[in-house]
Amino acid sequence: SFDWNDGLFDVTWSENNEHVLITSSGDGSLQIWDTAKTKGPLQVYKEHTQEAYSVDWSQTRGEQLVVSGSWDQTAKLWDPAVGKSLYTFKGHEGVIYSTIWSPHIPGCFASASGDQTLRVWDVKAPGVKLVVPAHQAEILSCDWCKYDENLLVTGAVDCSLKGWDLRNIRQPVFILLGHTYAIRRVKFSPFHATLLASCSYDFTVRFWDFSKPNPLLETVEHHTEFTCGLDLSLHNRGQV
Repeated sequence: SFDWNDGLFDVTWSENNEHVLITSSGDGSLQIWDTAKTKGPLQVYKEHTQEAYSVDWSQTRGEQLVVSGSWDQTAKLWDPAVGKSLYTFKGHEGVIYSTIWSPHIPGCFASASGDQTLRVWDVKAPGVKLVVPAHQAEILSCDWCKYDENLLVTGAVDCSLKGWDLRNIRQPVFILLGHTYAIRRVKFSPFHATLLASCSYDFTVRFWDFSKPNPLLETVEHHTEFTCGLDLSLHNRGQV
């Protein structure tokens, strides 16, 4: 285990070294840790001026890049081999809660914000690529479909999940209702194109298949407090 002197809000594993991970912290910094060297962080990046709320390592094999999102309303691009950020993305008018790389398109990531928008960015063309006014509420989470490069999902304080096709953002592709409080995290399945999981301040984890007439597959009520995060195993198809 590692200790830091402030809250840690997110974590991402390295995609090129099984021992390395990066955390993001309430003091605005990112920490690189090595499970083979447990003394302390290998490196600390302190550039965000408010809480660093999300961090993600790029999924495509072409480059090793990290994106972070902060309550200072910016996203930052990092190369873990370089001691400072490569670029700062500005445009959101509220705190950024989530920054997620596309698993398909190199150098492309999405961000979800308290300004009620989902945004898509391209590191090769600084400036926002697409702005989706996805909810009339703060958006706390977003994720990319693993089987469709144009499909994203958002989860918001309005208790809804919405699917978005980037080729036509006028209407959501699907809306999933059932949570009774804000949705804190949503993840697409790595094994099924239409399956996703969400967790909420209503203490539940829910599983959905948006291709079905009754999309809610299961509601898991094991937790007795806010459910803030979840992920699906890449190795064991039934494990969350």
